[in-house]
Amino acid sequence: MIKLMKLELRKFKIMGYIRGAAIANVIIFGFMMLMSYTPELDGTTVFRDYSTVFSMIDVFTRGTFIIFAAVLLGRFVIDEFNHKTITVLFMYPIKRQKIIAAKLMVVIIFTFICIVISMAFLSTVFLIVNAFTHFVPGELTMTLVMQQVVKLGFNALSACFMALIPLYFGMRKYSLPTTIVSSVIIVMLTCSNNGGGFNLNDFIIIPILLAFAGAAIGYMAIRKIDQIDIN
Repeated sequence: MIKLMKLELRKFKIMGYIRGAAIANVIIFGFMMLMSYTPELDGTTVFRDYSTVFSMIDVFTRGTFIIFAAVLLGRFVIDEFNHKTITVLFMYPIKRQKIIAAKLMVVIIFTFICIVISMAFLSTVFLIVNAFTHFVPGELTMTLVMQQVVKLGFNALSACFMALIPLYFGMRKYSLPTTIVSSVIIVMLTCSNNGGGFNLNDFIIIPILLAFAGAAIGYMAIRKIDQIDIN
């Protein structure tokens, strides 16, 4: 399995996606800086406290990389079926299930690592900048940091499985646009602020159910791969 995953990373030139993830981090940080320099939005301070900062980083990061994962699914899986190149892989003396499992594991692990590293990077850099600019009032306590570490870790784990849901829609017509659009809808549902300061992801049952749904879709894609006609 590890060898197959390494081959997938080499085949699709993963360094290009790493650079894309780095650029996404720079854009997110720039957007947060822009928001910080806007002291009031509709009469309300944008970053009221550190919890708001961590929540904003969480939303931006999860939303970005759930869509990013859909692009990976499109390149690693959907395009392979759409252009029939998957037939070459299926000629090897390796089970189809193992090949698809390796592709999905690459997407899951890559998405999880990107989310965790991005959250850590954005939080650290923002706190360093805030030490000089004092955008955020109040004091950052170790208790709050530990609470946010647990929360962001849980959100990263649920998001990397949630990101598999678009696979179901993309595999129906082997369509990359459908895969990406469905991921955007998921992001809109789970990351959009409803105006009350919270989103659906704040209800812990929602990310858990969506993560299980994504895991189930990935499992069924692996299990039923022998029943798919690629001709």
